[in-house]
Amino acid sequence: MHMGGIYNGEGGRCHRADIPCPLAVRIDTVEPGNHSYCLDTNSGVFTHTLSTAKVTASQSLYSHRYYSQLMVMEIMLVRQGTDEDPITIDLLTNFRPLSKDIVFEAGPDYKNARHIYGHTTAAEYPGGSCPTVHLIWTDIPVTLTLNPGQSQARWGFILVAADSLENAESNYDKGLSLMASGRLRSSHEQAWKELWLQSKIDVVGSEILCKALIGCMFYLLSAFPSIHDTNNSFGGVSPGGLSNGGDGQDYWGHVFWDQDIWMYPGIALFYPELAKSVLEYRVRTIDGARDNAQRQGYKGLKFPWESAVSGREVCPEDIYGQQEIHINGDVTLAFQHYLYLTEDISMFTEGQGSQVVWGVADYWVSRVTWSQEDHKYHILGVMPPDEYYYNVNNSVYTNVVAKSGLEFAIELADLLYKPVPKEWKDVSENLKIPFDEEFNYHPEYDGYVRGSPVKQADTVMLGYPLGFPMSTEIRRNDLLAYESVTDPNGPAMTWGMFAISWLELGEAERAQQLLMKCFNNIQGPFQVWSESSDGSGAVNFLTGMGGFLQAVLFGYTGFRVQKTCLCFNPLLPNEISELCIRGVNYLGNQLDWMLRKEEISIILRGSQCSEKVNLQVILKASGSKIPLMPGQPITFSREPGYICKQDSNSLCRLL
Repeated sequence: MHMGGIYNGEGGRCHRADIPCPLAVRIDTVEPGNHSYCLDTNSGVFTHTLSTAKVTASQSLYSHRYYSQLMVMEIMLVRQGTDEDPITIDLLTNFRPLSKDIVFEAGPDYKNARHIYGHTTAAEYPGGSCPTVHLIWTDIPVTLTLNPGQSQARWGFILVAADSLENAESNYDKGLSLMASGRLRSSHEQAWKELWLQSKIDVVGSEILCKALIGCMFYLLSAFPSIHDTNNSFGGVSPGGLSNGGDGQDYWGHVFWDQDIWMYPGIALFYPELAKSVLEYRVRTIDGARDNAQRQGYKGLKFPWESAVSGREVCPEDIYGQQEIHINGDVTLAFQHYLYLTEDISMFTEGQGSQVVWGVADYWVSRVTWSQEDHKYHILGVMPPDEYYYNVNNSVYTNVVAKSGLEFAIELADLLYKPVPKEWKDVSENLKIPFDEEFNYHPEYDGYVRGSPVKQADTVMLGYPLGFPMSTEIRRNDLLAYESVTDPNGPAMTWGMFAISWLELGEAERAQQLLMKCFNNIQGPFQVWSESSDGSGAVNFLTGMGGFLQAVLFGYTGFRVQKTCLCFNPLLPNEISELCIRGVNYLGNQLDWMLRKEEISIILRGSQCSEKVNLQVILKASGSKIPLMPGQPITFSREPGYICKQDSNSLCRLL
């Protein structure tokens, strides 16, 4: 198993540390039986059931949703038939208290539980610390027996993984207390129930789509901390989730742009507190980002292409860390999205979010080069999101996301009454954005040969999520130029971006055909995603799930989180007759949406709202203004519109 924030190895050798798992146990019997497996996404419990003529044995495993350092295994035996003989099952394990990354030694037993502890062998950077890991767990026997006369019996085993002895003992005590009171499992299930009450996505017309959406939400939420977590220990989200990270296929457990661009938006729409944890992770890595910029000879902050705990670059191949600098703009975009969605200005003052945004702006200013030829600023020697190319100039995605980040830095400075460096405005207004006048489209970078193969979504992301203004003709030309040359075996998140773009252009069926390509990456029966359609790459690929989820949340609905409003422009493909999205969190208010072929219904949840709520729906086509009153649904013909405060003209006024 792995533990958030625990890495071993310096620099490019840094990887998520392997930790031995005492609960890696398989149940078996001497007599033949049938094995079945169930993942309950409502309660977050995985169950292995073994059925024989004499006994039904159920082994349930879960990582506690409320107490995140606590893992649980429960085994229940139920007698079948009238035989009263003792029934024994075997608990098979290969567990050894050893790790290639951590030097463990035995500690004194704690309340009859076993205890080992140790620290990683190599720090992330010279002079850095080697984190400590403590494991305390209930000793697990080699067999369990249902005694004569017993019709059934239960056993519970708990494991705590923590970064200090104090935390380990405290969490183990909590586990024992919950077990003694019979609330261990119910408290875990209640925490999941609380999450699911805040968000729900249902579609009518496609069972396969419905299952995929449930899987995406479950796995993504599993990678984020508890909404009750206050210790600021969140270590970010890696493309393969927390369960993976020991080797290159799993990207060593590092955090990429995947977190900020692909996974974050769908979670932020429902759970602002979880979205905030992503921003706080980036804030905690400011020192490392500053060190990265200085090592490259630039000012400000350079967030690493691959990040662990410190924020220093840990990519094992230098070219990515040196050239894939669009990560800086991706981080800024997440902060901008959060401010527009929540108006939580404290994240940018006490939370130091402004230092991230302004530090990235300083980096862009120092990174550009002035061209006397076209009197524009250029960004030279980069790798775009399309990693088939490197050392190119003026990646259109990189330049647009840099321009957007500079504009937001200026906006934030004005909002906080801070002086705006003239260089920010100069660069933002004069940064080159590649455009081909002949074909009326955006080439991927200077010198891109039209029709050359593309690895993944790149230029098509200018419209969404970057929101770069362009005509519908140019948007269409971009899509047509890149759709046919995009690698069909490329990363899974790509087709979601194409789908969103075609939905925005009103072509729902074309969008649906592209979105359906994602199902080649989903493996049954537990909706596990592979990075590539042939099953290779990272597994379970949260990045692909994030792109897929956005295609529904921001594609079918047309949601766009803007400075003064939440826009919507719904469009459903023929096979979907109804889409229900519950719990959209905008400006602290809970909104439920029901999209049908001919109409849309919106309700503001009264139980979540204060008496000062003053939201209204404005329909773009008619200009109608409809107040949203808590608990009173409104229904109208489906057309573009937006939700905002009745007195809102700008974010400055709102704040």
